[in-house]
Amino acid sequence: MSILVWLSSHIGTVGMALPPPDDIPEEILRTQIIIAARSPIDGKPLTAAEYAQLQEQLQVSPPRKLDPKIRDQIFLLRIRKGLLQIFPFLGI
Repeated sequence: MSILVWLSSHIGTVGMALPPPDDIPEEILRTQIIIAARSPIDGKPLTAAEYAQLQEQLQVSPPRKLDPKIRDQIFLLRIRKGLLQIFPFLGI
């Protein structure tokens, strides 16, 4: 009886290890050229040319400029952080 149980469980695992018949092998998928892409901004489908153009536009965008008041606040916060590292007992 135990041999039949072992044999039936062994036969079931052998069949489960195989991929489904409609699955495309990885070797074929690696050789295919991807001609469709999705936009990193909104996820819409794009052609390869549109994707390349969007990547160029994203790399060429000008750097953002901060308001001078915000830049001064960041500078003061960095000075405060440095002073607290040197003098941790200050109550600033």
